[in-house]
Amino acid sequence: MSISGNHGLSYAATVSRQLVHRAAVCEVFLTDTRRRSDNDFLIAAQLPRVHSYYSDHLATPAAYDPLLLLEVFRQTSILVAHEHLGVPLGAKFSFNTGEFTVLDTAALEIGPLPGHALLTASVTADKRRGDERVGVTLQMRLDIDDRAAAVMTMAIQWMPGEAWDQLRARGRAGLDLETPRALAHPGGHRLSPAAVGRRSPANVVLADAASIGRGIVARVVVDQAHPALFDHPLDHIPGALFFEAYRQTALHAAHELLGLSPERLTLTRCDASFARFGEFELPTVCRADLVDDPETPGAAVFRMESLQEETVISTAEIALRCTSPMGRILVPAASAPAKAPACA
Repeated sequence: MSISGNHGLSYAATVSRQLVHRAAVCEVFLTDTRRRSDNDFLIAAQLPRVHSYYSDHLATPAAYDPLLLLEVFRQTSILVAHEHLGVPLGAKFSFNTGEFTVLDTAALEIGPLPGHALLTASVTADKRRGDERVGVTLQMRLDIDDRAAAVMTMAIQWMPGEAWDQLRARGRAGLDLETPRALAHPGGHRLSPAAVGRRSPANVVLADAASIGRGIVARVVVDQAHPALFDHPLDHIPGALFFEAYRQTALHAAHELLGLSPERLTLTRCDASFARFGEFELPTVCRADLVDDPETPGAAVFRMESLQEETVISTAEIALRCTSPMGRILVPAASAPAKAPACA
């Protein structure tokens, strides 16, 4: 869908935080929306040049975090549902699957002003219960200052609060969590920020990482006081934390298995699926396994799993690429780490 020309959207103020399920105004990135047709919508977003979570990276040149774009896509799906599809504000949402791809890493480079993002969102499939629509699949594209930057296909669904409470109660009963337990805390210490391409220890979500064959396994730190990952109280671990855990585990694995520097790698693809809610009382483990992927040349690709009590609750595939022009050709997965100096 073309979005060139005068789209008539404003960047003057953010939309109401209730429309994107945020508590803090500073965590709202969408500014306007309008309907183009029954199933096609335009959305405007302003991307912050400085943010305590999304800007906390060692990689150069300074660029918008791909997970910031993924959050903009998430907010877009909620806004479209409330503003254009008639979903009540009190409805509860769940994220089922998502396929996210960066189209042009150069489009993410931060300029002298906050980035103006323009998104298209199209409903490509409905999920219905009888005659009632209870979910959609959205195909979305995001341009930054008129440059195509990323695309995402996302499947979401929603339900009334009462139905949500019943669903959660059944799921927790099946895990013997009818009576809340003490919160799970990973043993040991968090990884160093540099090991996952971060500056601040507060933004590290991994602890006790270990190598297993062609993979890395680590405990996930679930810090409910984190102002961005936990913008408001939740009854489950949010998808945003899983995405960060996947990225950090893949970055650490790229260093340990291929000798690549986390500060010179960026996420360019994340395809994720969620099978079960993540519970706060259960320890969460993330695993990354290096895979041979001839269809993604020049990238380190990892197959990811999140587990609680040895049960897989989410899976993903992550692709990382070098930010340095000299390091964009990675060694084959079977080669020794010593042969990957360009991104080291």
